[in-house]
Amino acid sequence: MGVEKIKTTHTNTPENNSKAVKLKRRRKLVTYLNILDQPVRFNPFVFSRTFMLWALLGLIGGVIAGVYWIVLEFLTHQLAFFSGWQVIPVMAICGLLAGFIIHYIGDPGEIHLIVNNIRFNKGKLDPKNNPSMVLSSLLCIASGGSLGPEAPLVQVTGSTGTWLGKLFRLKGEELRSLSIAGMASGFTALFGAPLGGSLFSLEILHHKHAVEYYKAIIPAFVASCFSYLVFALIVHLGLGPTWDLSAYEYSGIFDFGHAVLFAIIGAAFGWTFIFCTKFFKTVFEKRPIPIYVKTLIGGILLGVIAFYFPITRYFGHYEINELLNGNFSMTLLFAILIFKIIAISITVTSGWRGGFIIPLFFVGATLGLIIHQLFPSINLTLAIVSCMAAINACVTRTPMSTTILLATLTGFGHFIPILFASLTGYFLAPRIPFISSQMEKEEKIMT
Repeated sequence: MGVEKIKTTHTNTPENNSKAVKLKRRRKLVTYLNILDQPVRFNPFVFSRTFMLWALLGLIGGVIAGVYWIVLEFLTHQLAFFSGWQVIPVMAICGLLAGFIIHYIGDPGEIHLIVNNIRFNKGKLDPKNNPSMVLSSLLCIASGGSLGPEAPLVQVTGSTGTWLGKLFRLKGEELRSLSIAGMASGFTALFGAPLGGSLFSLEILHHKHAVEYYKAIIPAFVASCFSYLVFALIVHLGLGPTWDLSAYEYSGIFDFGHAVLFAIIGAAFGWTFIFCTKFFKTVFEKRPIPIYVKTLIGGILLGVIAFYFPITRYFGHYEINELLNGNFSMTLLFAILIFKIIAISITVTSGWRGGFIIPLFFVGATLGLIIHQLFPSINLTLAIVSCMAAINACVTRTPMSTTILLATLTGFGHFIPILFASLTGYFLAPRIPFISSQMEKEEKIMT
């Protein structure tokens, strides 16, 4: 009897089916009523309120970059009055002052610290060291150091993104994405390439998988566009290439082979720069000395190099055009190439602040001119752009953004040869990256 009762209770009778249908209808009705009680939200577009946050960050980043650039130009013109032997004491004093700023206000760190914070500190960039970074970098760059303003701008605008994200109580990937978008806005303002700046802010974080932070690409792109508009308005920046290269004419499939060949030479000098930097790092870290002593020594050495080779002074933004339009002998070009590499290495390792992307482009341009003088029949523009792409991709491991940046800065409209050169430099880069924080966790453990 008991078994029969159990069977009858689980039988699908018409009455049970009708009750189940009625229950489902009641649930649907309650759901519909709840929806009707809520305010109507109709937005058929992808556009959302987060767009306004990205745009606001871009506007702030553009203002920061514009004010920084104006102050930098003013200081540079003031210090450029000193020439000849005077550059030695001027750069020594500026190095000493920058060292005092770092020692007493705080060490702002370098690019590897930014990468580590984005990857392992939940995307949080601390803005407390921004005053130290701004003041020290302005002195180092304006006095003639071989580092550019891209790294200071990336840190300041990236930390501004973190601050804005915390203000709006963002967490996790949303906060990390806003920090990356801030980095992109600062980088884009200087180079005038929104897409290249956006990709660079992703590629610099992880050398093997650029798509690891792909969620941040749209925030970075939006912030970059608005930052570029504000920066262009402040400094009266127009559209067009920054460096005057002659027009390139495609001459056949062998151009790609030439691009790869030039890139191999460029990658070799990328290795030279890396080894040179490691050598000077060993020298400066041999004994524990205060940071202001290191920056003072670095300033003296950089002043001596600038005295004998004035074109190696500064980070190369204007000097690349001077190099391209000048008539330098083969011997002088070789000297400029070697001492510019030494100058960048000393600037990086002696505690001076700044970025090394544009200085590396200067080295690539010098190398391209040397190759053209050795083999006058080759295309000068192709040799210069290929060397510039390869050496930067070899050191920074950013082949995609390097391609777009160079196409924008040089007006070289053919992407594919630059891409061949960038990829060649990337795949010929050392296994242990120059920016140590780009390593995988496993690689760090092994080393």
